[in-house]
Amino acid sequence: MSDAIAATWQALEALPKRTLKDLFADKARLERWSGKLDLPGGAVRFDWSKTHLDADNAAAFLKLAEATGFVQKRGAMFAGEVINVTEGRAVEHTALRGVGRETSTEEAFALHLRMKSLVEAIHAGVLGEVKHLIHIGIGGSALGPALAIDALTRDGAMAQVHVVSNIDGCALEAACKACDPATTLIAVASKTFTTTETMTNAHSALDWLEANGVADPYGRVVALTAYPDKAVEWGVDETRVLPFSESVGGRYSLWSSIGFPIALALGWEEFAQFLDGAAAMDRHFLETQGLDNLPLRAAFGDLYYSRLRGCQTRACFAYDERLRLLPSYLQQLEMESNGKRVKADGSPVDGPTAPITWGGVGTDAQHAVFQLLHQGTNLVPVDFIAAIAPGDDLDPAHHKSLLANCFAQGAALMAGKEAKDPARAYPGDRPSATILCEELNPATLGALIAFHEHRTFANAVLMEINAFDQFGVELGKEIAKAIDAGGTTFDASTEALLREAGIK
Repeated sequence: MSDAIAATWQALEALPKRTLKDLFADKARLERWSGKLDLPGGAVRFDWSKTHLDADNAAAFLKLAEATGFVQKRGAMFAGEVINVTEGRAVEHTALRGVGRETSTEEAFALHLRMKSLVEAIHAGVLGEVKHLIHIGIGGSALGPALAIDALTRDGAMAQVHVVSNIDGCALEAACKACDPATTLIAVASKTFTTTETMTNAHSALDWLEANGVADPYGRVVALTAYPDKAVEWGVDETRVLPFSESVGGRYSLWSSIGFPIALALGWEEFAQFLDGAAAMDRHFLETQGLDNLPLRAAFGDLYYSRLRGCQTRACFAYDERLRLLPSYLQQLEMESNGKRVKADGSPVDGPTAPITWGGVGTDAQHAVFQLLHQGTNLVPVDFIAAIAPGDDLDPAHHKSLLANCFAQGAALMAGKEAKDPARAYPGDRPSATILCEELNPATLGALIAFHEHRTFANAVLMEINAFDQFGVELGKEIAKAIDAGGTTFDASTEALLREAGIK
């Protein structure tokens, strides 16, 4: 840690910790810490006024951003420079949305045209009648498509998509039972086209097609990969191989050909709107300075709670059934990116990094976990996400009550309540932020996801870590392969479990 960075953290730790009630004595607080961003899909309000950010700690965080080279590192990412230092790679998911190095955006445009042609050919019946797609992937290759499809196809899809990620055969079996093999395509999404879980499921899906009378199972497969030669070698015709760049990480890949199931389900026009919304957030993040930069401001709040208030978790509650998968998506994005023990230079970190991300859907979560948030001993910063326009055609009372509950929870966490009976008292002074969309559509969903991507990157820069490698997922995979290969001896507990399960 440089002297400047250490001094900034010391200054932050020395600042007084004021209550939210005291902070709201400033009549200009709401205007200063809450604002709208106009996006292609409609305006989105980002309200961070109910957090403990104030002028003093924000000024110190801005000095931290300067000391850690935030502006330079942000520019390096968009310029396509190598910022994933442990793997020697550029990080170019923004180029997939048209914002980044010119050669990379041109390549992304060409690959999108290839995907668009295939999507439109399928919709035109070139591959016969297609009613279903079984999308097989894992991690980012599954979580992103699942989120977008669940959020955006509630009014009907051009093809029903079933996302399968778990190697547990129950997952694939359930998807197969929901499909007619004669009208089903299989998408195999794997960056390397060697991922054990994905390829095992892919082989079983082909077996299912063949067993049910499909004469050419490989002719029903679309491959989504950074290694197209491996897909062709596996048996997929090159006309149905959709490549993407190796510089795109799995959890940032739904903008690439990994988004094929989204485009197939929505149609290309709406997938393009999805990209446009994310691009608008890219431009905001790249061009906006200081506290007006919304993802950077959010990162300041994240670090305030994890490093200065000892919060080990952060919760996200979507008050919209269409966003029920968002907390799971954010878990991977944030915890795989920033769950690190060492800095980008290999030295140990100086404090906590990523908090544990968790959450749920309102109002269900109110009857499950909000007891702890209001009266428990853990301080948990909360994000609320909602949309003003309802996603249903029922009595407006449904949506009015949903939003009332969302806003009430934030107010209650902040205000608390005194009572003579301690069991009925609420301490209050508990932080929350609210993201309120005019409506949820492809463009606003794209912007929301891009906001969290950039928030995660900003956190990483301020903590001096590399957000773009994920070696922590490898060790368990290596041991699993060793178990499959046999001949390796493990600890007594593992050996006993293997024997009892009949694996040894």
